[in-house]
Amino acid sequence: MIAMVLAGSLPGCTLTIGGTPVPEGGIPLGDVDTDVIKGSDDGRIDKLAAATVTDVQAYWRETFEPTFDRPWQDIRGFYSVDTGAPGPPPPCTEDASDVEGNAFYCPSADAIAYDRTALFPVLAEKYGEAGVVLVLAHEIGHAVHNRLGIDARAQRADPQLYPTIVVEAMADCYAGSVLRWVRDGKAEHLRIDSEQLDLALGSLVSFRDPVGTSAGDRGAHGNAFDRVSSFQDGYQQGPKLCSEITTRNRPFTLRQFTSLDDQLRGGNLDLPDLMRLILPDLDQSFSRLVTDAGGTWRTPATDDDARCSGDQGPVAFCPDGGAVAIDPGSRDLRRLHEIGDYTTGTLLASRYALAALAALGKPVEGEDAGRAALCLAGAYTSDLLGRSRGFGLSPGDLDEAVLVLLQTDYAMRDAKGDADDSTAFDRVGVFRVGTLEGAEACDA
Repeated sequence: MIAMVLAGSLPGCTLTIGGTPVPEGGIPLGDVDTDVIKGSDDGRIDKLAAATVTDVQAYWRETFEPTFDRPWQDIRGFYSVDTGAPGPPPPCTEDASDVEGNAFYCPSADAIAYDRTALFPVLAEKYGEAGVVLVLAHEIGHAVHNRLGIDARAQRADPQLYPTIVVEAMADCYAGSVLRWVRDGKAEHLRIDSEQLDLALGSLVSFRDPVGTSAGDRGAHGNAFDRVSSFQDGYQQGPKLCSEITTRNRPFTLRQFTSLDDQLRGGNLDLPDLMRLILPDLDQSFSRLVTDAGGTWRTPATDDDARCSGDQGPVAFCPDGGAVAIDPGSRDLRRLHEIGDYTTGTLLASRYALAALAALGKPVEGEDAGRAALCLAGAYTSDLLGRSRGFGLSPGDLDEAVLVLLQTDYAMRDAKGDADDSTAFDRVGVFRVGTLEGAEACDA
């Protein structure tokens, strides 16, 4: 299930009706029949939905039986709902208004319903039309695991193995496998490029669980890191992996934050307080990493006036002198820090990682250096997640790391300020390797 709380009135929407030019960020749909959508108004949103469900079901017809050794059964119904107008309610609801801000799979009717007036136009406006595709692919993912027997009965039979967060991770994973197929140009109607895919990831992040949600909560979907991780697993490894997700093989970072103390502690530190706490911790952590690898660590000076080559953003590593330059007055740093304090923490960790590479005699320039630095920032983040005392992550900090990686490539720039042509999808993937597998996986 997807639910979105909308504040204020619907923003002015740039979507257009079929036959007119596709809006910026829009997806060329070609000829598509909206008869597959019950209650369709034949507008752009329903054309997009029709193209999506047509192509996504084509993917599952092609993939389901070879993967799971059973035939695919088409979903019985798709319902477009104008939540502000009277009309018959879709399955699993008592009134059309029950769908407001929502898209969901109804297992009893094997149907999917969505709000075409107050959800999908906003998604398309904020995250591009690929965000709508991703949400529908996620809901169809629920139909997939329902066909595989991971349904309400399985959840009741073994709630510890298949809590809600697991079935939501499965749906995110299945959506990733579908969007890879679309991205590879195999769909009949949909075309999605790398930029649109990056933007669409924002829709997953926007539906992350609120800070303080426990992984055992009946409505838990996962935080931003969990959700993007599941999507990337499906994108990179395909649907068989998705079907095998359980609590036995899937670590959810939400499990780190389950007590009331965890829900209340931390919050966002202002920049001076963050620097006071994180800089000694970064120094200690990267010193240990370097000395364990046989190198000699020297604490970087944090010099506001240090001059580094190229543009690394508001936090930079200067190989000459080994300083980490931080510009606390930078408008860019203030803007990023407003997202949350660990956006700044992620940038600082990546620059300390460059200092560690230098201390080990490894290159700090070039594509590999930038990737290693971001991976090591993920490993440092993993260390913070595992701490029960001292400086550690608060709920929401890991989401902030994902958000800064979606917005900018600063954390993957090398010591000259150069970055490869990586996408936000790639950056989160590199960071995730370090977070889940540790520094040993960073080729550093």
